[in-house]
Amino acid sequence: MKLSICTISFRHYLHSIDQLADFAKAQGFQGIELWGVHAKNLADDLHYGADWLRSFGLETSMLSDYLPLDAPISEMMAETERLSALAERWGTNKIRTFVGKKGSSDTSKKEREELTFRLELLCDYLESKGQYLLVETHPNTLTDNLPSTMQLLEETNHPRLRVNFDVLHVWESGINPIIAMEQLRPYILHFHFKNIASRTQLDVFAPHNVYAASGSREGMVPLFEGVIDYGEFLAEVDSTMEINASLEWFGSNVKSVLTKDIHDVKKALQLVQI
Repeated sequence: MKLSICTISFRHYLHSIDQLADFAKAQGFQGIELWGVHAKNLADDLHYGADWLRSFGLETSMLSDYLPLDAPISEMMAETERLSALAERWGTNKIRTFVGKKGSSDTSKKEREELTFRLELLCDYLESKGQYLLVETHPNTLTDNLPSTMQLLEETNHPRLRVNFDVLHVWESGINPIIAMEQLRPYILHFHFKNIASRTQLDVFAPHNVYAASGSREGMVPLFEGVIDYGEFLAEVDSTMEINASLEWFGSNVKSVLTKDIHDVKKALQLVQI
Protein backbone atom coordinates (compact mmCIF):
# COMPACT_ATOMS: atom_id res chain seq x y z
CA MET A 1 0.00 0.00 0.00
CA LYS A 2 1.14 3.50 -0.83
CA LEU A 3 -0.32 6.29 1.31
CA SER A 4 -0.30 10.01 0.63
CA ILE A 5 -1.18 13.19 2.43
CA CYS A 6 -3.32 15.73 0.58
CA THR A 7 -2.03 19.29 0.42
CA ILE A 8 -5.69 20.40 0.45
CA SER A 9 -5.79 19.24 4.08
CA PHE A 10 -3.46 22.15 4.89
CA ARG A 11 -5.37 24.79 2.91
CA HIS A 12 -6.04 26.92 6.03
CA TYR A 13 -2.63 26.36 7.63
CA LEU A 14 0.53 28.40 7.16
CA HIS A 15 2.82 25.55 6.08
CA SER A 16 5.22 25.54 3.14
CA ILE A 17 5.51 22.65 0.70
CA ASP A 18 8.94 21.99 2.25
CA GLN A 19 7.33 21.57 5.68
CA LEU A 20 4.66 19.27 4.27
CA ALA A 21 7.28 17.08 2.59
CA ASP A 22 9.23 16.90 5.86
CA PHE A 23 6.07 15.91 7.72
CA ALA A 24 5.04 13.27 5.15
CA LYS A 25 8.49 11.69 5.22
CA ALA A 26 8.70 11.70 9.01
CA GLN A 27 5.33 9.98 9.41
CA GLY A 28 6.02 7.25 6.86
CA PHE A 29 3.87 8.41 3.95
CA GLN A 30 5.02 7.49 0.47
CA GLY A 31 3.53 10.40 -1.43
CA ILE A 32 1.77 13.71 -1.66
CA GLU A 33 -1.49 14.35 -3.48
CA LEU A 34 -1.01 17.87 -4.79
CA TRP A 35 -4.02 20.17 -5.01
CA GLY A 36 -4.19 21.81 -8.43
CA VAL A 37 -4.15 25.37 -7.11
CA HIS A 38 -1.04 24.58 -5.07
CA ALA A 39 0.71 23.20 -8.15
CA LYS A 40 -0.26 26.32 -10.08
CA ASN A 41 0.99 28.62 -7.33
CA LEU A 42 4.35 26.81 -7.30
CA ALA A 43 4.66 26.83 -11.09
CA ASP A 44 7.04 29.79 -11.27
CA ASP A 45 9.46 28.30 -8.74
CA LEU A 46 11.36 25.76 -10.82
CA HIS A 47 13.07 24.39 -7.72
CA TYR A 48 9.93 22.35 -6.98
CA GLY A 49 8.89 19.25 -8.86
CA ALA A 50 9.37 15.49 -9.04
CA ASP A 51 13.14 15.51 -8.49
CA TRP A 52 12.79 17.76 -5.45
CA LEU A 53 10.07 15.53 -3.97
CA ARG A 54 12.11 12.39 -4.62
CA SER A 55 14.87 13.85 -2.44
CA PHE A 56 12.47 13.22 0.47
CA GLY A 57 11.78 9.67 -0.69
CA LEU A 58 8.31 10.77 -1.81
CA GLU A 59 6.31 10.83 -5.04
CA THR A 60 3.36 12.81 -6.30
CA SER A 61 0.47 10.37 -6.17
CA MET A 62 -2.02 12.56 -8.01
CA LEU A 63 -2.75 16.12 -9.14
CA SER A 64 -6.28 16.96 -7.95
CA ASP A 65 -8.22 19.68 -9.69
CA TYR A 66 -11.60 20.63 -11.14
CA LEU A 67 -11.40 20.77 -14.91
CA PRO A 68 -13.93 23.23 -16.41
CA LEU A 69 -16.11 20.76 -18.28
CA ASP A 70 -18.79 23.42 -18.74
CA ALA A 71 -16.45 26.02 -20.27
CA PRO A 72 -15.90 26.64 -23.98
CA ILE A 73 -13.92 23.73 -25.39
CA SER A 74 -10.88 25.90 -26.16
CA GLU A 75 -10.77 27.06 -22.54
CA MET A 76 -11.30 23.54 -21.23
CA MET A 77 -8.48 22.17 -23.34
CA ALA A 78 -6.12 25.01 -22.45
CA GLU A 79 -6.64 24.31 -18.74
CA THR A 80 -6.16 20.58 -19.33
CA GLU A 81 -2.89 21.21 -21.14
CA ARG A 82 -1.73 23.40 -18.26
CA LEU A 83 -2.54 20.73 -15.68
CA SER A 84 -1.01 18.01 -17.82
CA ALA A 85 2.26 19.95 -17.98
CA LEU A 86 2.21 20.43 -14.20
CA ALA A 87 1.50 16.72 -13.67
CA GLU A 88 4.48 15.84 -15.85
CA ARG A 89 6.69 18.24 -13.91
CA TRP A 90 5.62 16.65 -10.63
CA GLY A 91 6.05 13.13 -11.95
CA THR A 92 2.48 11.86 -11.77
CA ASN A 93 0.31 10.41 -14.53
CA LYS A 94 -2.97 10.92 -12.62
CA ILE A 95 -5.18 14.01 -12.85
CA ARG A 96 -8.37 14.06 -10.77
CA THR A 97 -11.55 15.94 -11.65
CA PHE A 98 -15.29 16.02 -10.91
CA VAL A 99 -17.87 15.37 -13.65
CA GLY A 100 -20.57 18.01 -13.80
CA LYS A 101 -22.07 20.22 -11.13
CA LYS A 102 -25.32 18.37 -10.41
CA GLY A 103 -26.42 14.88 -9.57
CA SER A 104 -26.99 12.13 -12.09
CA SER A 105 -30.76 12.15 -11.58
CA ASP A 106 -30.85 15.87 -12.42
CA THR A 107 -28.68 15.53 -15.53
CA SER A 108 -30.54 15.27 -18.83
CA LYS A 109 -29.62 12.80 -21.56
CA LYS A 110 -28.31 15.66 -23.71
CA GLU A 111 -26.20 17.03 -20.86
CA ARG A 112 -24.84 13.57 -20.17
CA GLU A 113 -23.89 13.09 -23.80
CA GLU A 114 -22.08 16.44 -23.82
CA LEU A 115 -20.13 15.55 -20.67
CA THR A 116 -19.19 12.18 -22.15
CA PHE A 117 -18.02 13.85 -25.36
CA ARG A 118 -15.86 16.27 -23.38
CA LEU A 119 -14.36 13.48 -21.29
CA GLU A 120 -13.39 11.73 -24.51
CA LEU A 121 -11.60 14.87 -25.69
CA LEU A 122 -9.72 15.17 -22.41
CA CYS A 123 -8.79 11.50 -22.38
CA ASP A 124 -7.56 11.62 -25.98
CA TYR A 125 -5.23 14.49 -25.07
CA LEU A 126 -4.01 12.89 -21.83
CA GLU A 127 -3.42 9.59 -23.63
CA SER A 128 -0.94 11.40 -25.88
CA LYS A 129 0.91 12.44 -22.70
CA GLY A 130 0.81 9.02 -21.05
CA GLN A 131 -1.58 10.26 -18.36
CA TYR A 132 -4.95 9.25 -16.90
CA LEU A 133 -8.07 11.24 -16.05
CA LEU A 134 -9.61 10.11 -12.77
CA VAL A 135 -13.24 10.98 -12.09
CA GLU A 136 -14.04 11.14 -8.40
CA THR A 137 -17.07 9.44 -6.89
CA HIS A 138 -18.80 12.45 -5.38
CA PRO A 139 -22.31 13.76 -4.57
CA ASN A 140 -23.92 16.26 -6.96
CA THR A 141 -21.86 15.03 -9.89
CA LEU A 142 -22.46 12.44 -12.59
CA THR A 143 -20.59 9.87 -10.47
CA ASP A 144 -22.82 10.21 -7.40
CA ASN A 145 -23.81 6.53 -7.41
CA LEU A 146 -22.51 3.22 -8.72
CA PRO A 147 -24.91 2.71 -11.68
CA SER A 148 -24.27 6.20 -13.06
CA THR A 149 -20.51 5.79 -12.61
CA MET A 150 -20.51 2.47 -14.43
CA GLN A 151 -22.66 3.97 -17.18
CA LEU A 152 -20.26 6.88 -17.59
CA LEU A 153 -17.27 4.58 -17.88
CA GLU A 154 -19.05 2.40 -20.43
CA GLU A 155 -20.35 5.32 -22.48
CA THR A 156 -17.00 7.09 -22.58
CA ASN A 157 -15.23 3.78 -23.20
CA HIS A 158 -11.73 5.23 -23.05
CA PRO A 159 -8.64 3.45 -21.67
CA ARG A 160 -7.45 6.65 -20.03
CA LEU A 161 -10.62 7.25 -18.00
CA ARG A 162 -10.32 5.86 -14.51
CA VAL A 163 -11.80 6.35 -11.02
CA ASN A 164 -10.73 8.01 -7.80
CA PHE A 165 -12.78 5.93 -5.36
CA ASP A 166 -13.85 8.07 -2.40
CA VAL A 167 -14.95 5.48 0.15
CA LEU A 168 -17.08 7.84 2.23
CA HIS A 169 -18.96 9.29 -0.73
CA VAL A 170 -19.61 5.83 -2.16
CA TRP A 171 -21.01 4.80 1.22
CA GLU A 172 -23.02 8.03 1.29
CA SER A 173 -24.75 6.97 -1.94
CA GLY A 174 -26.27 4.01 -0.07
CA ILE A 175 -24.14 1.09 -1.23
CA ASN A 176 -21.60 -0.99 0.65
CA PRO A 177 -18.18 0.34 -0.50
CA ILE A 178 -16.84 -3.22 -0.74
CA ILE A 179 -19.54 -4.17 -3.24
CA ALA A 180 -18.92 -0.98 -5.25
CA MET A 181 -15.18 -1.55 -5.14
CA GLU A 182 -15.55 -5.06 -6.52
CA GLN A 183 -17.50 -3.76 -9.53
CA LEU A 184 -15.29 -0.73 -10.15
CA ARG A 185 -12.01 -2.51 -9.44
CA PRO A 186 -10.72 -2.58 -13.06
CA TYR A 187 -11.10 1.20 -13.21
CA ILE A 188 -9.81 2.29 -9.79
CA LEU A 189 -6.40 3.95 -9.74
CA HIS A 190 -6.68 5.80 -6.44
CA PHE A 191 -8.66 5.93 -3.21
CA HIS A 192 -9.67 8.71 -0.82
CA PHE A 193 -10.05 7.64 2.80
CA LYS A 194 -12.02 9.73 5.31
CA ASN A 195 -14.82 9.09 7.80
CA ILE A 196 -17.82 10.69 9.54
CA ALA A 197 -19.39 10.22 12.95
CA SER A 198 -22.97 9.96 11.64
CA ARG A 199 -24.84 9.92 8.33
CA THR A 200 -26.82 12.92 9.59
CA GLN A 201 -23.60 14.98 9.53
CA LEU A 202 -22.60 14.36 5.91
CA ASP A 203 -23.44 17.95 4.95
CA VAL A 204 -20.18 18.92 6.62
CA PHE A 205 -18.44 17.75 3.42
CA ALA A 206 -20.54 19.97 1.13
CA PRO A 207 -18.12 22.12 -0.92
CA HIS A 208 -19.51 25.44 0.30
CA ASN A 209 -18.78 24.34 3.88
CA VAL A 210 -15.68 22.19 3.63
CA TYR A 211 -13.65 24.75 1.68
CA ALA A 212 -14.64 27.66 3.94
CA ALA A 213 -12.21 28.62 6.68
CA SER A 214 -15.15 29.30 9.00
CA GLY A 215 -17.10 26.19 7.98
CA SER A 216 -18.30 23.61 10.48
CA ARG A 217 -16.10 20.57 11.13
CA GLU A 218 -18.69 18.84 13.31
CA GLY A 219 -18.76 15.12 12.64
CA MET A 220 -15.34 14.82 11.01
CA VAL A 221 -13.49 12.07 12.86
CA PRO A 222 -10.27 10.07 12.51
CA LEU A 223 -10.43 7.19 10.08
CA PHE A 224 -11.17 4.39 12.55
CA GLU A 225 -13.59 6.32 14.75
CA GLY A 226 -16.48 6.80 12.32
CA VAL A 227 -19.42 4.86 10.93
CA ILE A 228 -17.49 3.32 8.03
CA ASP A 229 -15.63 0.16 9.03
CA TYR A 230 -12.20 0.76 7.51
CA GLY A 231 -10.80 -2.36 9.14
CA GLU A 232 -13.26 -4.44 7.12
CA PHE A 233 -12.74 -2.41 3.97
CA LEU A 234 -8.94 -2.55 4.12
CA ALA A 235 -9.01 -6.30 4.80
CA GLU A 236 -11.02 -6.81 1.63
CA VAL A 237 -9.24 -4.40 -0.67
CA ASP A 238 -5.75 -5.38 0.50
CA SER A 239 -6.42 -8.98 -0.48
CA THR A 240 -7.62 -8.13 -3.98
CA MET A 241 -5.62 -5.21 -5.38
CA GLU A 242 -2.73 -2.80 -5.01
CA ILE A 243 -3.77 0.23 -2.99
CA ASN A 244 -2.78 3.82 -3.70
CA ALA A 245 -4.69 6.03 -1.31
CA SER A 246 -4.74 9.50 0.19
CA LEU A 247 -5.79 10.19 3.77
CA GLU A 248 -8.10 13.14 3.20
CA TRP A 249 -8.63 15.20 6.35
CA PHE A 250 -10.54 18.49 6.37
CA GLY A 251 -10.77 19.11 10.12
CA SER A 252 -8.55 20.73 12.71
CA ASN A 253 -5.35 19.31 14.26
CA VAL A 254 -4.40 18.03 10.84
CA LYS A 255 -0.91 16.76 11.67
CA SER A 256 -1.96 14.84 14.77
CA VAL A 257 -4.96 13.27 13.01
CA LEU A 258 -2.96 12.20 9.97
CA THR A 259 -0.25 10.79 12.22
CA LYS A 260 -2.87 8.74 14.08
CA ASP A 261 -4.59 7.65 10.88
CA ILE A 262 -1.48 6.35 9.12
CA HIS A 263 -0.49 4.49 12.29
CA ASP A 264 -3.95 2.91 12.50
CA VAL A 265 -4.01 1.99 8.80
CA LYS A 266 -0.65 0.24 9.08
CA LYS A 267 -1.81 -1.57 12.22
CA ALA A 268 -4.97 -2.74 10.44
CA LEU A 269 -2.97 -4.04 7.51
CA GLN A 270 -0.64 -5.94 9.82
CA LEU A 271 -3.68 -7.67 11.32
CA VAL A 272 -4.86 -8.59 7.82
CA GLN A 273 -1.50 -10.23 7.07
CA ILE A 274 -1.42 -12.31 10.27
